[in-house]
Order: sequence, then C-alpha cells, then structure tokens
Amino acid sequence: MAKDRLIGAIMLIAAILIWLCYTYYGLIYIALGKHILSFLPEISPTLVIAIPVWLGMTAILFIVAWIGWTMATTPPPESLEELSELEELEEKEEEKTEEEKEEEKT
Repeated sequence: MAKDRLIGAIMLIAAILIWLCYTYYGLIYIALGKHILSFLPEISPTLVIAIPVWLGMTAILFIVAWIGWTMATTPPPESLEELSELEELEEKEEEKTEEEKEEEKT
C-alpha cells in the first residue's frame, strides 16, 4: 500500500511539472517570442508541439501492442460442446459421490 502511494505521489508531481513546462513553452514562450524565465533552456517551438504528439502516439501504440500481445498469448475459450460434456461428467461424478455417501450410511 505504501509503495502504491509513493508511485502515485511521483506520478502526480511529474504530471504537474510536465504541465508547468508545457504551459510555459507552449503558451508563454511561443506567444511572446521570448524567455520570461531566464534559467530555463531555450527550446524550439516545433519541439513543444512534436514532443507531446510523439508521446501521445507512443502511448496509443503501446496500448495497441499490449492488446495484441494479450490476444496473441491468451488461449482460445473452450467450445460450448466441450463445456456441456464437462457439465455432464461433473453431474455423473456428483451422483456417484452421493450414492457412495448413501451406501456408507447404510
């Protein structure tokens, strides 16, 4: 539980920092054309757009790859005929165990 909270806190802080940088570079720097905060490095305006687009495409393709991997490695479900046969076998086994219990009582 503590590990989950730590990971959640790190994710929250990272998201806020990324949002602040993206806001600064995406809105203020491009709109004004100059740095307001001199301690931050100068970044090309095209990178401000390219990096989030690349991250979004990477996330989407990762999800698609994960779904594909899951579909490729998951065994197919049993057919309905096999399930009905298994149910019949289980019913017969239950009847046998009930008969054995009745015989033991007598």
